[in-house]
Amino acid sequence: MIRVRKLVKRFGLKTVLRGLDFDVQQGEFVAVLGPNGAGKTTFLRILASLSRPSLGEVVIAGCRLPAQAVALRARLGVVTHQPLLYGDLTAEENLRFFARLYSLPDPGERIEAVLEQIGLAPRRRDLVRTFSRGMQQRLAIGRAILHDPEVILFDEPHTGLDQNACDMLDQVLRDVAARGRTVVMTSHDLSRVEPLATRFDVLDRGLICASAAPRDLRGNLLDFYREALAK
Repeated sequence: MIRVRKLVKRFGLKTVLRGLDFDVQQGEFVAVLGPNGAGKTTFLRILASLSRPSLGEVVIAGCRLPAQAVALRARLGVVTHQPLLYGDLTAEENLRFFARLYSLPDPGERIEAVLEQIGLAPRRRDLVRTFSRGMQQRLAIGRAILHDPEVILFDEPHTGLDQNACDMLDQVLRDVAARGRTVVMTSHDLSRVEPLATRFDVLDRGLICASAAPRDLRGNLLDFYREALAK
């Protein structure tokens, strides 16, 4: 579902990604772990077609980036650090707007289901600019899953969420995975990703330096992560 070869990303004289290779099969849930500055957000932005690679090959769901970015976006859901919502629209209006962009037929029932799933049905008619950071993140998650995309990218999605919202997100992730969707999520919270992911990749200094499935972990995820960074 995702194929990345020799991916390089430079910002001026600084090289953030240094020939990175990455493959994800359909239905996998890959947690990309790494310290601050490792290149996780840059990598996810390239997968989301929000940033162009300097060099290398990126193919997602058969679409080659950046040339086929428009075709890919209809098959992709993305949650970034910024909610990227319309503050002067209500929660329901935001979802209805994106439903039109995704050409969802009769979106009312789907919007209602998503609002219930993310716990915002009681606030559906409130302007998004009145929402807390955590509530906006909830709505961004709802937008990402609204059109039931084949591939969903989450960049540190638990950031800014309270405990109840984190539990909601975990359930959303389980539901998405149960439907066979492909998920790539960056995270620094090992306790959150350990029960969810089917693979853990460690990104450090612009390269994937280690990869393991849960069954391959010799100890716990923290031990694996520490050993990967120490290499």
